[in-house]
Amino acid sequence: MVAFAKIEKAAVKRIGEAALKERFAHRIPKIKSAAELRKVGDDRYLSLMALRIFRAGLKHDMVDAKWPAFEKAFHGFDPHRVGAMSDEAVEALMKDKHLIRHLGKLQAVHANGAAVVALAREKGSVGAYLADWPGANIVGLWDDLAKRFAHLGGGSGPQFLRMAGKDTFVLSEWVVKALEEWGVVQGRPSGKGDRAKVQGAFNGWAEETGRPLAYLSMTLAASVD
Repeated sequence: MVAFAKIEKAAVKRIGEAALKERFAHRIPKIKSAAELRKVGDDRYLSLMALRIFRAGLKHDMVDAKWPAFEKAFHGFDPHRVGAMSDEAVEALMKDKHLIRHLGKLQAVHANGAAVVALAREKGSVGAYLADWPGANIVGLWDDLAKRFAHLGGGSGPQFLRMAGKDTFVLSEWVVKALEEWGVVQGRPSGKGDRAKVQGAFNGWAEETGRPLAYLSMTLAASVD
C-alpha cells in the first residue's frame, strides 16, 4: 500500500498547500466524539436521516428552507409518534404544499421512525449505536444502516453519518478515482471484497497519520486530476 505521505504530497503539488488547507477549513465535516454522539436525541437523528433522504437529488438549500414544515408534519421527529402514524396520515401529507411531496420518501420517514424505536430497544439509542461502531469497519456500518433503514443505502448512509458527526470516508467520484490511481482497487468498489480493500487502505492510512477518515478522504480527492 502506498504511503499516505506520498498521496498528501501529490495533493499539495496539484492544488497547493494553502488551497488544501482552505479546503479543509471550509469543507471538512465536524467530527463528534463518542460522548457527543451519545448526547444527541433519537429525534434529531431521525430528523437528519429524513433530511438526507429529501436532499438526495435536490438542491440542499431548497430542502433546508422547507425543513421547519417537515418538523411540524412529523411531530418533531419523535420516533414513537412517527412510527405510530397510520399509512393514511402519511399519504395525507401529499396534500401539504409546504412539504416536498414525494410519497416514497415520506413513507421512508415513517418506516424509519419505527426502525429507530427498534434500534433504541436493541442498542439503547441511535447515538450509542453510532458511538460504539468502530471506525475500522465503517463500511460495515454503511451496510447495517442500509439494512435497518429505508433509503439509506448507496451514498446516503455515509452522507447521513457525516451530517451526524460520525467519522467516515465517502466514495465520491474523485475518491474512487484516487483509489484507482494509488492502486487500491480498479473501478467503483461495490462488492464486499473491494470494499474490504478500501477499508483496509483507510485503516492503514489512519494508523500512519493519526488523521480522521474524513481528512484522508478529502486529501485523496485532491490528489488526482
